[in-house]
Amino acid sequence: MGIIKTAISLEKPLFEKIEALAKEMRVSRSRIFVLAAQDFLDRHKNRKLFEEINNAYDDMPTAEENKLLAEMRDRHTEVVKEKW
Repeated sequence: MGIIKTAISLEKPLFEKIEALAKEMRVSRSRIFVLAAQDFLDRHKNRKLFEEINNAYDDMPTAEENKLLAEMRDRHTEVVKEKW
C-alpha cells in the first residue's frame, strides 16, 4: 500500500483547530486528516447500508397481495378445520 501526498485548502480557523488537536493528540496533521477521512468514509458506508436495509423492509405487500394472503388464510383455516 503506497502513500499519496495531496494538497488541500482550508480556512485558517479550521487549520488552527486541526493543528491544536494534532498537538493535543501528539500526532501529525496528516494523521488527523487520515482519521477524519476514514471516519467520514465509514459513516457514509454505514448510511448507505442503513438505507439499503430500510429499502428492503419497505417492501410492503400490495392490495392484490394482501387479498391473496387473506384468501390463503381462509383456505388454510378450512383445511385445518377439516382435519381437526
